[in-house]
Amino acid sequence: MISSRARFACLFGLYIFSAAAALAATAPPVTDASQQFHALYTQEWLWRQQQFAGADDEDSQGSPADHLPKVDAAAQTMREQYWTKVLNRLNAIPKNRLKGEDPVNYAVYKQQIEVLLARQKFRMWEMPFNSDSAFWSDLGFTARGTFTSLKSYQDYLGQLHDMPRYFDEQIANMRLGLAHGFVQPKIILKGRDEAIATIADAIGEQNLFYTPYKKMPTVIQAEEQARLRAEALAAIKHDVIPAYAKLLAFMRNEYIPKARDSLAAEDLPDGKAFYRSQILEYTTLDMNPDAIHALGLQEMTSIHQQMLDTIKETGFKGSFADFLHFLRTDPQFYAKTPDELLKDAAWIAKQVDGKVGDYIGRLPRRRFAIEPVPAELAPIYTSGRGGPGTYLVNTYDLPSRPTYSLPALTLHESSPGHALQMPLAAEMDGLPDFRRRNYISAYGEGWALYSEYLGQEMGMYTTPYARFGYLSYQAWRAARLVVDTGLHHLHWTREQAQDYLRENTALADHEIETEVDRYISWPAQALSYYLGEMAIRDDRTRAEQALGTKFDIRAFHDAVLSTGSVPLPVLNARIDQFISDGGKSPYPQR
Repeated sequence: MISSRARFACLFGLYIFSAAAALAATAPPVTDASQQFHALYTQEWLWRQQQFAGADDEDSQGSPADHLPKVDAAAQTMREQYWTKVLNRLNAIPKNRLKGEDPVNYAVYKQQIEVLLARQKFRMWEMPFNSDSAFWSDLGFTARGTFTSLKSYQDYLGQLHDMPRYFDEQIANMRLGLAHGFVQPKIILKGRDEAIATIADAIGEQNLFYTPYKKMPTVIQAEEQARLRAEALAAIKHDVIPAYAKLLAFMRNEYIPKARDSLAAEDLPDGKAFYRSQILEYTTLDMNPDAIHALGLQEMTSIHQQMLDTIKETGFKGSFADFLHFLRTDPQFYAKTPDELLKDAAWIAKQVDGKVGDYIGRLPRRRFAIEPVPAELAPIYTSGRGGPGTYLVNTYDLPSRPTYSLPALTLHESSPGHALQMPLAAEMDGLPDFRRRNYISAYGEGWALYSEYLGQEMGMYTTPYARFGYLSYQAWRAARLVVDTGLHHLHWTREQAQDYLRENTALADHEIETEVDRYISWPAQALSYYLGEMAIRDDRTRAEQALGTKFDIRAFHDAVLSTGSVPLPVLNARIDQFISDGGKSPYPQR
């Protein structure tokens, strides 16, 4: 049964599209190339925010709303048609006549539209989850968000009421995927239904979606708070729990039994083209899988030698495999309690705070909290996750969370990695919203991995074990080039992928298992990290050689961070400009 709120949301979605179509039809013609471009991206960005209104996605491309997005097949077809027209209009704009920052904006925007369109053409909406994230778990992050006004609570209630319609559309999409073989591998689905069951089985105030009502702001009157709490309990009972229960039954009775036995993305419908499209999306480079695989093997050889040299510094007597076993089993390298691990991460983050200003000129205003990964996600989640306002540390299974890797993890996920770069981009003046609020994995993950590299210069690896932890993380990311292409192009087994990481990195077995499942279910995303870091390090080397004594590390990092999230070729061009400008920071000197 679809609630009245859900029916309103559906009608509202149709109204939005009609309005956008009318806007496109009535927009006055413009002749100036920059004006044409500005009109196009302004119109499309508004439409995109309306299309994804109410979504809690990493890119935050939807506007706040009292409903969830429409995701049914008709809406997906309409979006493909819309973005096809946008791309045609974009291609018709004479790029050589664009002025100021618009050539860069054009390159970023075109890549963005091409990615959105490729996702539609390959019908990725038929497989709306992977082992790392899913539409049903994304909604959980909404429940843990900050609510400060009556409007935010009203919007949230509308979304709770809209869950049955939204889940029905997602289930219908997954059935379409099952029908033509666009489906996740069965091997990575074990236990993935448990997070759904946690919500379906939780009654009343014990349900995750009641979280915002446990402590409400005093600006909302007591009587209003009581009314909102009562409506939330009713929505959880009549909308949320039935939606999750229906999804749980579908996953257990239909999807998991009919999931595919093969692992490779190239085994999916039009699989070779699909995998190449994923490589292009996540790396922004048109590289073939064989070249990426060979590069990974080459980089692994270099990193392995550095690891051997670091082992000598520790005084350890034994083989490389013996040292890895020592690291994985010696209690000195593991926190005894979750709080101890969180406090260690906080201490490292504060050490970074005292040094980061010596390496980066402009810092974001927004701070970040350090919190544990939510309990229902932790068993299948990565070791950490960072972004605007939050650095999540996984405290599940402490024997798989070594402290010798914690400095590298913290640099990557908090500052100067994700929790610095992402809010800094959002605070940039003069960038269009489609740049400030977009996330390109090759840039974002490349910067975060480069932040681990920068930790050497910042003095963050104070023991040989911490330095080995950093090198193990480098090996882990270089190994992804080997493993991802091995799985999706060379048809490796899950065991082959796990063995490669086990033999070449100091990752714990649990983390190796969750990581390999992530690569299996999320083709090419793992390639973005090391290729992105290589691009930034190559840019830095080029700038250092060209500028000599004029090279300023703070100015260089400001140049990299001032772009917002951009494709790697655009970043390379920006550093070329930085060099030709004499190595000056893009910001006024203070």
